[in-house]
Amino acid sequence: MTQSIRRVMVVVAHPDDAEFGCGGSVAKWVKEGKEVTYVILTNGDKGSGDRTMTSERLAKIRKEEQLNAAQTLGVARAQFLGYPDGELEDTPEVRRDVTAEIRRWRPDLLVTQNPYRTTNLYASHRDHRIAGGVALDCVYPLARDHLSFPELLTQGLEPHKVREVYLMWWENPEVVVDITDTMDLKLKALACHAGQMGDFASVEARVRDWAAQRGKPKGFAYAETFNRIAIPR
Repeated sequence: MTQSIRRVMVVVAHPDDAEFGCGGSVAKWVKEGKEVTYVILTNGDKGSGDRTMTSERLAKIRKEEQLNAAQTLGVARAQFLGYPDGELEDTPEVRRDVTAEIRRWRPDLLVTQNPYRTTNLYASHRDHRIAGGVALDCVYPLARDHLSFPELLTQGLEPHKVREVYLMWWENPEVVVDITDTMDLKLKALACHAGQMGDFASVEARVRDWAAQRGKPKGFAYAETFNRIAIPR
């Protein structure tokens, strides 16, 4: 990452997606002095196997868990758009809301989920793919062009041009971030999502194994991987 990157925005579908996909990198960037903003598109109100749980109660729990995880990593703020879990659609309203957040917090780098179906089941979650596709459309051209969502101008949200995008990526990644020094913080943040973790010891083992596999080709103990899209000036 170039030194000119000062503000980072992470756009994901659900509470806990950021910690799984890029929590170690987020902690690393915060330690480097970068300001990180989370934008969470859905409220996570479906992800429970507890038959006594209600969607209303689950949404509140997951928001609180996400706030605790973000604080653990040093994230400056977490913005919750509140769309229903499992029902995310690529609509003008969703695109407007994500565009507004990009214009409001003006990131140099935007990190989002993989918008393409792959052999990785996690990456191919429908909400994840839609969140990634919407984020890319908002980076270009919607956040850039003043005639897109002109109502945002009346709110003082001027156009903004993101410099680059990282897609969370597992297959032949272009960017490998060494998270050896922040792996424990990533796990501590994931542990904040207690309602989603179940047996955390097994989750930790899987996450460590995954990160070790990502880092091995570069000689890193642990890593997170991305593809990079540079935005022409």
